[in-house]
Amino acid sequence: MSEEYDLTDEDLFDELLEEDDIFDELDEAELQELERPAKRLKTSPTADTPNSAHIALAERLLSEKFGYSSFRHEQAGAIQKTLAGENALVIFPTGAGKSLCYQIPAIAFPELDKTEGTRDSRNGGVTIVVSPLIALMKDQVDSLRKRGIAADSIDSTKSWDDVQMMYASLAKSELRILYCAPERLNNEGFIASMKDIPGGIRLVAVDEAHCISEWGHSFRPDYLKVARFVDEIKAERVVCLTATATPRVAEDICKAFSIKEDAVFKTSPYRPNLELSAKSIGTKTDDVFPQHVLQLMFPELSPHETVHRNDERFEELFKFLRANPGPTLVYVALQKQAEICADALTQKGFSAAAFHAGMKTEVKTQIQNDFMASKIQIVCATIAFGMGIDKADIRNVIHWDMANTVEEYSQQIGRAGRDGKTSRCLFMLTASSSYTRELFARGDLPSRESTRGLVREILLQGKGLSVGDVFKISQYSQTRDFDIRQSPLSIIYASLELHFGLVRAITPEYSAYKFEAMPAFHPIMKEDKTPAAQAILKNATKKVKFYAIDVNAAAGGSGYARLSRMDIVGKLNQLNAMGVIKLQTTGIEHRYQILKPLPTTIAEIDAVVDKLYVDMQNRERDALERGREVMELMTGQKCFARGLAEHFGMGLPDGKEKCSHCTFCRTGKRVISPPTPVAMTTAASIQAVLKATNVRDDPRFLARVAFGIKSPRVTQLKLDKHNVFRSLAHHSFVALLREFTKVCDMAQAS
Repeated sequence: MSEEYDLTDEDLFDELLEEDDIFDELDEAELQELERPAKRLKTSPTADTPNSAHIALAERLLSEKFGYSSFRHEQAGAIQKTLAGENALVIFPTGAGKSLCYQIPAIAFPELDKTEGTRDSRNGGVTIVVSPLIALMKDQVDSLRKRGIAADSIDSTKSWDDVQMMYASLAKSELRILYCAPERLNNEGFIASMKDIPGGIRLVAVDEAHCISEWGHSFRPDYLKVARFVDEIKAERVVCLTATATPRVAEDICKAFSIKEDAVFKTSPYRPNLELSAKSIGTKTDDVFPQHVLQLMFPELSPHETVHRNDERFEELFKFLRANPGPTLVYVALQKQAEICADALTQKGFSAAAFHAGMKTEVKTQIQNDFMASKIQIVCATIAFGMGIDKADIRNVIHWDMANTVEEYSQQIGRAGRDGKTSRCLFMLTASSSYTRELFARGDLPSRESTRGLVREILLQGKGLSVGDVFKISQYSQTRDFDIRQSPLSIIYASLELHFGLVRAITPEYSAYKFEAMPAFHPIMKEDKTPAAQAILKNATKKVKFYAIDVNAAAGGSGYARLSRMDIVGKLNQLNAMGVIKLQTTGIEHRYQILKPLPTTIAEIDAVVDKLYVDMQNRERDALERGREVMELMTGQKCFARGLAEHFGMGLPDGKEKCSHCTFCRTGKRVISPPTPVAMTTAASIQAVLKATNVRDDPRFLARVAFGIKSPRVTQLKLDKHNVFRSLAHHSFVALLREFTKVCDMAQAS
């Protein structure tokens, strides 16, 4: 999974990475849970009433370490629950101080241990923070270290020496907080190490916890395994944190982590210093549609006029920024548009830069640093920018394109005005808004035939196997073979486990292990008489600088009947942690365990497919509905701030009906969105797409090409480079799907 968490950017529809690149990105997503039991450590006493000593300690640490005189919102209640050994859910708006709800307990544990006599300093344990962004982790670690708090992170950017220092600190109970990505919880070496930490895992903090919910706006299958990880390592307590949990999502989180009703702490997303406004703006469409499409949409215009058709958004943007100077975020949907906006602003004398997932890491880092230091005033960005950005004086947040969900909108405007000063949030409603929304909403649903082919391949892997047996499969090849992107592919596997109970993802394996022997390697291994050490010595083959070892062969050919692959891997990780070797792993093989007899007949498998596909269609409908909710928020007969609060099951403070300073409150009128031009589908336009490809087995594929949605198969056939790609973007996707279904049905009948 990309560190950028750029889930709604144009990058979603770009071509797949090469296989080796995917393996590199999956370094954090490698190997799932181990089965060894771990000891449950004694926790601080639980209390039904607030513990005054706990509260006093938390307030002192808040002042000494963070410089605040008092807690705000529901921070104190959440921290009290956590210190008392209970699980909790924290739902605070962006910028409201969620981090303190785990940072304070993490640094309080050693003092509680001492005063309550529960354990000594050599067994202090650690707090693990599960966070989806490498950039966010780095920022948090840097901030904590400046405050004298021992924190670190483990991610794919760390050097070998950095990782060794981190593990050494854990072994000495010197580290208080360790950040990691959710994918890291699947890594066999990491899990084994966490089970052996002196003092154990005191707290697991789950950031962006809404990703756990299958019906949340940012569901990520890897988050489903966080609860399993918590159980297997016997973490003492959990705190889940999010800014965007609707009542339905909050219920899912509480169920996953057994959080009681009185341990849910939430604060209204209402921010009195934010002025929310929306404006209906006429717009050209050449930022979305290619030249030949524009000519069909606007035949009254010459080609020159079409290309330079006035886009009122630019003038509105310039006027707004001249009237409201200061640090500004401009959110766009597509990478190309980020660059166009930044260039236009620069030409008008503004200090602006583009930011999106397609840029090099070092360039993005420099832009972020310059914005934080106020060397750049305006960043035109996709959703790739903003997560974890803690700049207090952002004065404006502008939505050039429509946010995909109300939750996304809430997060993005929450980055403005964290210093409490008045800040403005402008939402531009344009004719192209509905197209862009639909483009992303329809990107994850594969065709029924693709889904059927995938599920048949998965289930037929178990043919001849028994319950408990394991099979391996390549997800990379499946994305290409069945034209299914990685995100829906992962969801399909999760559904086969969670809803059908057929197969369970178990520890994936690295396909290759190699290591560089340090000077101490041979002396130590000569003295180590354990079966695993002897098997490594016997089976490791030196090739120039590195030793290569087949861990399965090493276990099977060791002569020790009870020696397993895990024993070999565990010993290699132990040697790596000791600095005796420098271990490198490459490649990945996904493994699945059969939970019950698998369907074997075509009829049985198709029954699974039918139920699964209905679920996937519901996900698409949910995505489209979330877009409709954004439009309703901006064009409805209600105060924006009130509508936003009610979306999350809350209201305005003190029972107020209005905020008095949003567009609706100021004008008393709803905002009317400009109509989207939709053309009638013609036989000629359909034939143009059909001439570009001989595909006749998948109407959704053909509709994707015409509408402008990339997929593995679209990219493989290079149709995204053809002039028919996005040629019918101004048509109804449903109408396109209906027309291409007729064509494919006729082709199959003949």
